[in-house]
Amino acid sequence: MRASIHDNHFLLRRLHSALGLLPLGGFLIFHLWENSQSRFGPEHYNAQVAAIQDINYLLIIEVLVIALPLLLHAGYGLVIIGSGSAEPLRYSYARNWLYWLQRISGIAIIAFLALHLGLTRIAALLDPQINADLFRYMQQSLSQPVTLILYLFGLWLSVFHFANGLATAAISWGLTTDAAAQRRFGWFCIGSGLVLGALGTHGLIGFLK
Repeated sequence: MRASIHDNHFLLRRLHSALGLLPLGGFLIFHLWENSQSRFGPEHYNAQVAAIQDINYLLIIEVLVIALPLLLHAGYGLVIIGSGSAEPLRYSYARNWLYWLQRISGIAIIAFLALHLGLTRIAALLDPQINADLFRYMQQSLSQPVTLILYLFGLWLSVFHFANGLATAAISWGLTTDAAAQRRFGWFCIGSGLVLGALGTHGLIGFLK
């Protein structure tokens, strides 16, 4: 049966896609830009963090724009993983591999976010001095090789998940309707992912100066 706007699963998939691209994708880009400010040193970075923390109604914005969309996107993503199937060894074409990697990366990103929130937001609740000099705290954390590797891994998985999700959404939303358009937009998504990954990596390196 063809999916239609009257199919709840169809609507939930569209919502899942929209949440991943708009609030969460936008936040990912902003967060990578924010962390890239580390290359200007501790004073500049901490000033940028303080300016963001002084935004009016910040908690409400974080809940509505980040936390709630993330919970909905991740929760329904797990439902999709549980109900779907991908056999990259049996069907080795690229789209099937990307289908499989998109779902594996989603699970890994959930684990990475738990680590990231534990090291930053939860740690700051236990020790308010962390927010006073977040640069030095991140510098100390990332000086540990294991932590740095996990952050690099989580960063590039997040960028891949967003870029591949963007390419997939263009197909499912009917924006790229033929193979040539899908190929051109696919290259755009690859380029965008590489730029975002480089931006994020540059930001992590900035903490190690």
